[in-house]
Amino acid sequence: MPEVDSTSDQRTVNNTMRHAYRVLTDEEKAAMASIKDQGLAFHDYLAGLGNSRELSLAKTKIVEAVMWAVKHITA
Repeated sequence: MPEVDSTSDQRTVNNTMRHAYRVLTDEEKAAMASIKDQGLAFHDYLAGLGNSRELSLAKTKIVEAVMWAVKHITA
């Protein structure tokens, strides 16, 4: 399956559920990339602390928070 950058206007190519997207502004694309970068940085930081049920839950919640924040931008 080809990969498409999440900020690309071609992001419907590999999405089977959402068939129509609106074109994002440059500011929205930058915000989405920033949210994902910051979420990944926090996720990676927690991963460096070790392993526990609590950290696993925290990392899951980070992924969820990024998803909802991106959904806000792309909706």
